[in-house]
Amino acid sequence: MNGHPTSRRFIYLDYDSVLHHDSVYIHPTKGIYMRERGFTLFEWMPILEELLKAHPNVGIILSTSWVRVKSFSYAKSRLSSELKKRVIGATFHKGQMSKELFSQLTRASQILGDVSRRGFGDGDWIAIDDDVEGWPFMYAKNLIRTGWAGISDTEVQADINRWLNKGNKT
Repeated sequence: MNGHPTSRRFIYLDYDSVLHHDSVYIHPTKGIYMRERGFTLFEWMPILEELLKAHPNVGIILSTSWVRVKSFSYAKSRLSSELKKRVIGATFHKGQMSKELFSQLTRASQILGDVSRRGFGDGDWIAIDDDVEGWPFMYAKNLIRTGWAGISDTEVQADINRWLNKGNKT
């Protein structure tokens, strides 16, 4: 894949409770760290890499609060080189949006606003996220809900695979 995916299929990707346990905190001197013992940041990232391996035309849009709290560049830099290649943007755009107003929106509203701006159709995207507050019923098929085990949960992996393989044009 050169540059960005040519397909119009995208994953809105959260980090906490998706690529690692949700017990992530920011400290002025420690930086970003995992409070829960036995877990590490981005420990489940290889699972997503493996799931996407046979689907080179699936892109990623960062829907994680890491973009708003740190920056798009920082959030993207935390991904593996394979996943970085797939990233085409984020739901938060510093130059175009107020941080304060954006952070008051539900994750569903943030994602659906981005879907609308990009002109995506219903089958073009999914969101992998643990934050389901305000998620509209009519878009339930576009949400793969995770729990504390994130994408290490085999049911979540099966849901992602079903979407990846539905209408596979790769």
